Amino acid sequence: MKKNTEHKILVMRLSSLGDIVLLSPVFKNIKEKWPDAHITLLVKPQFAQALSGHPDIDNIMVFKGFFATLREIHAAKFNYLLDLHATLRTILLSAFSGVQNKQRYNKNTLARRLYVKFKMPSPALEKHTLEKYLEALKPWGIPIVHRTPKLNDWVFKTADLGKKEIENICIFQTSFIGDSVLTTPLVQKTAHMFPKAKITIVTSPKTVEIFQNLKEVSKIIVDDKRGLGQITGVFSTARKIKESNIDVLLVPHRSFRSALIAKLSGVKIRIGFTNSEGSFFYTKTVPFSWMIHDAERNLYLLQGIVNENFKSADLKLEGYADNAEENVAAMLKEAGVEGKILAGVHPGSVWPTKCWPQENYAKLIYRLEKELGVVSVLVGGKSDLDLAENVVRLSGAHPVNLSSKTSLSELMAIMKYFKLFITNDSGPMHIATAFGVPTLAIFGPTTRELGFFPYGEGHRVVEVKGLPCRPCALHGSKKCPLGHFKCMRDISVEEVFQAAKEMLNIHN
Repeated sequence: MKKNTEHKILVMRLSSLGDIVLLSPVFKNIKEKWPDAHITLLVKPQFAQALSGHPDIDNIMVFKGFFATLREIHAAKFNYLLDLHATLRTILLSAFSGVQNKQRYNKNTLARRLYVKFKMPSPALEKHTLEKYLEALKPWGIPIVHRTPKLNDWVFKTADLGKKEIENICIFQTSFIGDSVLTTPLVQKTAHMFPKAKITIVTSPKTVEIFQNLKEVSKIIVDDKRGLGQITGVFSTARKIKESNIDVLLVPHRSFRSALIAKLSGVKIRIGFTNSEGSFFYTKTVPFSWMIHDAERNLYLLQGIVNENFKSADLKLEGYADNAEENVAAMLKEAGVEGKILAGVHPGSVWPTKCWPQENYAKLIYRLEKELGVVSVLVGGKSDLDLAENVVRLSGAHPVNLSSKTSLSELMAIMKYFKLFITNDSGPMHIATAFGVPTLAIFGPTTRELGFFPYGEGHRVVEVKGLPCRPCALHGSKKCPLGHFKCMRDISVEEVFQAAKEMLNIHN
């Protein structure tokens, strides 16, 4: 039977792999409207193999030079063309393609150039690129049902393992607490998929506790990057990995140092992300997308060695130091808050610009106690102690200050006592969501699109909408680049309090 070619569509995107991964909702919406559609994606040669497994892409066309590609487009006889690159090259390809029904996404090139050159803001720049892609479908009458990429959208070519059975897998994560917490689903999924393999973790001294109580972990290698360890630790850690006889090395950490250690370790199968610094040190890379939560995104690494679609990461942590729960119970008993409604509060962050003003936290804690009868429990590390003490002093209330008094294990153990967790964009935020605590996060310099928002149902993010300077950095910075700090100053106590009240479901 001849295949229906009523909707024979060419989609053009000659960009990086990360940008192309964002296109998935475009394909899904087209197929939702036209199930018979035959979609061809035009990409650069180096990405063809990695993209070939998408269930909604029927064909991959490789760019082979302008005229050769134009001849191939004419031969294919497309009746729809969607230009999602909008450069001179794709505009010319579109113009001479002979396709009658054409659409191009609005790149807002002039607005972008004016903003970069003269800092002229424009409402057009407030939209995410993915939103602009989806808007290009509207003239074709395609409803927007799918808006975000999902983990199961892509299936990548796996590494060649030969006949060797995987006996030792190493996961390399030496970043912050939050990043380490969000790596635990990768640990658990790896153990589930390779039940006979031993799992080794490479992590920093500060995050050892996160991994040492996971039953799936057989061995921990500590990579100390402090002082000379930045240099000497490279060779020391690489040697320790090599001595562990690792078969596969998964590296969610995207630094050049991590990639170099992976290479020096001599592990034959080394898998990292395409946008990792030093990605050329890996034997296999998988696409990285900011539009997917970090906990899910890390699972992509497994698609470097297995052909399997994954469900969204079930980010539930289990296990902590044996005496942690005892210690926490004793702390709360000594504070005299047994039986009371408790809200965890973390006012600190490694990055100053991620911190909502301390006077606002103080006012919020006062209102929670006086108006709702909720006792706030402040948590944090040693570096947060002065900040927490200032918040307590300014609050005029009676919060419990456990900042610097809990280990990581105890921080995990205390989560079950909280009905709500209020925090900046920080490591403890991920620990709270990992234990299923409804989490109210206050975002300033960072945004949800960076992929580190509270993961799961029932959480909220409070942020200032419409600020063209957000995000100003990937992690935050020491001070506001523009000097106004509006992303945090413009978030009112009233707004956060009302959100907390709704999440606590307390009526007064």
